[in-house]
Amino acid sequence: MYFSTGFIVSLVAASSLVSAVPLQRRKTEIMSFASSSTRLDTSGAVYFITNEGDNNQIVAASINTDGTVNLDRATTTDGNGGHGNANGPDALFSQGSVKASSKGKVLATVNAGSNTLSLFSIDAADPTKIDSISNPISSGGEFPVSLAFNKNGDRLCTLNGGAVNGVACFDVDSKKGLQPIANSVRSLNLKLTTPPSGPADTVSHILFSEDEKQVIASVKGSSANKPGFLAVWDVANDGSLSENFKKIDPPSGGGLPFGMSIIPGQNAVLVADPAVGFTIIDLQGNKSSAVKVDGQSAVCWTARSSKTGNFYLTDIGTAIVTEVNVDNNLKGTVVKQYQQTKGSATLDDDVASINGDDFLYVLGANATEVQTLSIQKAGQGKNLDQLDVSGPFKASNINFSRNNLQGMTTFVTQ
Repeated sequence: MYFSTGFIVSLVAASSLVSAVPLQRRKTEIMSFASSSTRLDTSGAVYFITNEGDNNQIVAASINTDGTVNLDRATTTDGNGGHGNANGPDALFSQGSVKASSKGKVLATVNAGSNTLSLFSIDAADPTKIDSISNPISSGGEFPVSLAFNKNGDRLCTLNGGAVNGVACFDVDSKKGLQPIANSVRSLNLKLTTPPSGPADTVSHILFSEDEKQVIASVKGSSANKPGFLAVWDVANDGSLSENFKKIDPPSGGGLPFGMSIIPGQNAVLVADPAVGFTIIDLQGNKSSAVKVDGQSAVCWTARSSKTGNFYLTDIGTAIVTEVNVDNNLKGTVVKQYQQTKGSATLDDDVASINGDDFLYVLGANATEVQTLSIQKAGQGKNLDQLDVSGPFKASNINFSRNNLQGMTTFVTQ
């Protein structure tokens, strides 16, 4: 296996800031806590999940106009989190366990332990305020790990990674919640368990193609002799999926396709791949390539900045963010690297554009912190802030484990 366990470091963090206590069922009353730092005008929010087995919660932090964040509240999903059969952080072996749609003003999360999805509306005036739209709904399989909204936020697809694995899609109704789409439950036919053993030989990430005519899922392999693949289904106008998927093998050197980002205008995806660093996969199969990231341990998550045009990959082992450029010929190069808190186990990341400036938000699970980088120019990123969450979690009696924390998504008021 490519994944090592030596990077799982135990850190104890201290800190400040806010949170909230969820409640019983679906009337999302939340107790908010005042931040120890001054809260500026709110431009958006970041979200991740506690992913606890007895009570999964969505944690919301407001984004200030300068890009920094304040931890505000936690809201129950009315579902249970889950942890795959492996030790340490990255409990779901995936990217995209919680996703927000700025256009649709909705937020969705997986509940891997209860095989369900939860949907919330977002208050655009204060995006840390979310309210459940309906009861959690079956994910159409077991151990859901990843989600993808379409551009309008009116359609959602999920990737299931347990014994009943594959994809399922839903219409998003602002009053009724998630409505299953006929002929959209499709199997990957993988021999997995619930929960799965990993991180190798598990599913990773789901997203829509740029034109939204396809749904793409990444599946990790375990070695050069047993590489993973991308599964691509065609999407009909009614949201149904083709009966069978097209299998796309990784280029030579790749083997563990993990997080993906669309490469605009190219019908291609950049794929974080801890077998090598990252791969570029042309969905037409013409110009795929693998690019080595020197010194990498497990590059697994990726996000793109529209301002710099570059991609930002996180490595759970080295806690380094790697900035990557992909040119018009689909040639990928490493631009620069940014060291985060050592041993922090950097997981999911996402980019938010605030008043014309881009900021990268990274979940440092092992350090129980949200890391913020300012990325205003290509190759000139700067570490801006680290917000610890363990202090307010403990003060609010919120059950959490650094090994369960997962996900990172952003919402920006339009």
